[in-house]
Amino acid sequence: MRYFDLTGRTAVVTGAASGIGLATATRLADAGARVVLADIADAAGPAAALGARFHRTDVTDEDAVRELLASAAVDGPVHVLVQAAGVMTEASLPQLDARELDRLLRINMSGVLFGFKHAPSVMTAGGSIVTIASLAATLGLPGYGAYAASKAAVLALARVAAVEYGPLGIRVNCVCPSSVDTPMLHAQVNGALEAALSKAASPLGTLSSPEHIAALVHFLAADDCPQISGQALAIDAGMTAGYSTELLERLATSLLPV
Repeated sequence: MRYFDLTGRTAVVTGAASGIGLATATRLADAGARVVLADIADAAGPAAALGARFHRTDVTDEDAVRELLASAAVDGPVHVLVQAAGVMTEASLPQLDARELDRLLRINMSGVLFGFKHAPSVMTAGGSIVTIASLAATLGLPGYGAYAASKAAVLALARVAAVEYGPLGIRVNCVCPSSVDTPMLHAQVNGALEAALSKAASPLGTLSSPEHIAALVHFLAADDCPQISGQALAIDAGMTAGYSTELLERLATSLLPV
């Protein structure tokens, strides 16, 4: 018996041109799924390498999301939808620009809402929707107000979708990573500092890779997990369990008088 087999399944992955989305598309294809890579950026090359399809999609456009899902379902139902498209910005609350907040909400929240709205029309019982949220949805992190708000909204929407779509046999879950070693992290102004802090604060002392996140998504997408729904699963090297020993020792050293 092959566990977590996705042979014969159709999977749609948004934000699939790089980072978590690309790693997830690769993982699902390796598990046997027919994968559709969706992104506003060009993912035709990675799609060809996987023997998959690329569908250019702007997730802020509801009609485009509807068209993506309808296209993926031409030869049968969509079994898995992974919503990994997202962007990040950094600003303290007094410096937060309303237009930038609106941009994040349109991509991170509305893009996910459109997926939730139209996925059931192309899915059948046993389907799985997995959305990439963030640890920022559950923890207050300075400078991440807009991002945290958008991801908290995603988490709330996923819980509502899990309740509404449960009777249809469709599972809905969120993955909430801490910092992940992706191009988006490297592009952040304080990306290197965030990565260092994340490693120092986590008991395992490690930084997640996109492949780590993809493995959890695969677990949630497969039929082997029919009872997991409505959950927000943290993948954070143990950070939410408590402060790392290393961090506590550093704090103790800095606070105690010499």
